[in-house]
Amino acid sequence: MAAAGEVKLLYRALLKEGNKYGNYNFKEYVLRRVKEKFAEGRTLTGPDAVAALEQGKKEYEMVKRQADVSRMFTGMPSIMQKK
Repeated sequence: MAAAGEVKLLYRALLKEGNKYGNYNFKEYVLRRVKEKFAEGRTLTGPDAVAALEQGKKEYEMVKRQADVSRMFTGMPSIMQKK
C-alpha cells in the first residue's frame, strides 16, 4: 500500500514543478490536472494505489522535463502573467 507521506511528497513536488512553467496556460493546465488526478486517486487502495503512485512518479519526471524546456524557450509573457 502506498504510504500517505510518499503521496503527499509527490503531490507537493508536482505542484512545485507545475509552477515552474513559463507559459501561464501550461502552468494552469498542469496544476489543474494534478489536483484533479489526486482527487480521483484519493479513494484508491491496495494494488491500485501502488500503481497510481508509480504512474504519478513517471508523470512527475515528465512534468519536470517539460518545465525545464518551457523555461528555456519562453516567449512573451501573457497578460495574465503581468503584475
